Amino acid sequence: MNLANWITMIRIFLVPIFMLIVLSDLPYSGLIAAAVFGLAAATDGLDGYIARSRKQITTFGKLIDPIADKLLISAALVCLIQLGQINAWIAFIIIGREFAVSGLRNVAAAEGVVIAASKWGKLKTVLQIIAIVSLLLNLPGGIYLMWLSVLVTIASGVDYFLNAQELLRKSL
Repeated sequence: MNLANWITMIRIFLVPIFMLIVLSDLPYSGLIAAAVFGLAAATDGLDGYIARSRKQITTFGKLIDPIADKLLISAALVCLIQLGQINAWIAFIIIGREFAVSGLRNVAAAEGVVIAASKWGKLKTVLQIIAIVSLLLNLPGGIYLMWLSVLVTIASGVDYFLNAQELLRKSL
């Protein structure tokens, strides 16, 4: 296990800690949860940077990194539903898009094609993180940021599938 993979594993380890904090009755639980979530989200960029800069990209890292990302975002969305801050349809759209794009990437991989993260995909991730932190901190407008992240999530998913039309035609 290299450093980048360890950092990814730390992100996975932080998910249940985040959930325990955000769903607890601790004083300042929203603030503490936002800090833990922010730290976990920051490890996503850090592990990728370290893996690329040290030329330590591994098969394990390629597999576990997106899983860690999806676990973190999904856990936050489920917690926000339980806290009554978002409706279930928001989580369903975001998580459903992740399943759909992951499936598309699996089809591409079977054809020997790698679908890299797009600018829309990166924007989607950043907006989701900002929206989740805003809601955890009960900032005004947090729900509007979440709605914006849902729109960009949809646009990102559509973009991936539009760009993969030729690949999908070949694999059908």
